[in-house]
Amino acid sequence: MNLIIPMAGMGKRLRPHTLITPKPLIPVGGKPIVQRLVEDIAALCDEPINEIGFIIGNFGQAVEEQLLDIAKNLGAQGKIYYQHEALGTGHAIYCAEESLNGPVIVAFADTLFRADFKITDAEEGVIWVKQIDDPSQFGVVKLDDDGVITDFVEKPSTFVSDLAIIGIYFFKDGEHLKRELKSLLDNKVIKSGEYQLTDALENMKAQGVKFVPGQVDHWMDCGNKEATVDTNMAVLDFEKDKNLIDSTASIKDSTIIEPVFIGKGAKIHSSVIGPHVSIGANATIRDSRISNSIVRHETIIANAVLTGSMIGNNANVSPDALNLSVGDYSSIE
Repeated sequence: MNLIIPMAGMGKRLRPHTLITPKPLIPVGGKPIVQRLVEDIAALCDEPINEIGFIIGNFGQAVEEQLLDIAKNLGAQGKIYYQHEALGTGHAIYCAEESLNGPVIVAFADTLFRADFKITDAEEGVIWVKQIDDPSQFGVVKLDDDGVITDFVEKPSTFVSDLAIIGIYFFKDGEHLKRELKSLLDNKVIKSGEYQLTDALENMKAQGVKFVPGQVDHWMDCGNKEATVDTNMAVLDFEKDKNLIDSTASIKDSTIIEPVFIGKGAKIHSSVIGPHVSIGANATIRDSRISNSIVRHETIIANAVLTGSMIGNNANVSPDALNLSVGDYSSIE
């Protein structure tokens, strides 16, 4: 089984946090989004993942090494592919053409999920969906009476289905997907300036491939600051029975309201932390009250009251604040 992770987007809706860190490497619950995604998928596969192809932009050597380590820790070979232009989902996946062989999972790296199922090759194709109240901003699927997908509809202006595509796909025949994506590029099948994965899926369906929906219990978005803070809260709730406080953290004269993640070497003094807070390695929190927030590594927070906030790496915050989105190396005093 191969796993393809398209993650070359710039993450504009999550700025300033993505100006230095690619969005899939933003931590939730103390762990990068993309690492959580591949670990969750690996746990659902009934056979080992042999290869993980990460499709990235110009993220730099340090990021590439981090991604390769994520694959290695799962016992898989990591490969780095590049998408130099934002030409759509179909183009992004085709950038990893060398890994499109045998059974393949494609998972876009801006979403997390919780589900109770196993990924097997019993089906020709599976597209994971979540029933939602307002599907107008998502791609959706329509089903026939046998539960087979009949149509893919991008951002329907009128209601056609409430089953939103969450961005995780299984293909029993990765070579078939590769051929259809290549056909889109060769014939310049472009919609709204992009090569769309759904066009390849339609072609495969027309050739007799049966796609069925896979249902997830929880779908967690990391598209913007508010959604990422909410996802951090959900992840901490899912993991509340684990020990999320590193043994090297120094906690003095403070109250910790779990679930809370506290990273290596963090210092918490005279503060109330939690619930639903993630604090990165070597961060320092003094005389503060923080809830429902993400604080990244090497950051100093003093005399602050924060909730619903994201604070970047190496930041310095000491205001009378309530809700902040502070990027890396920033100072608010």
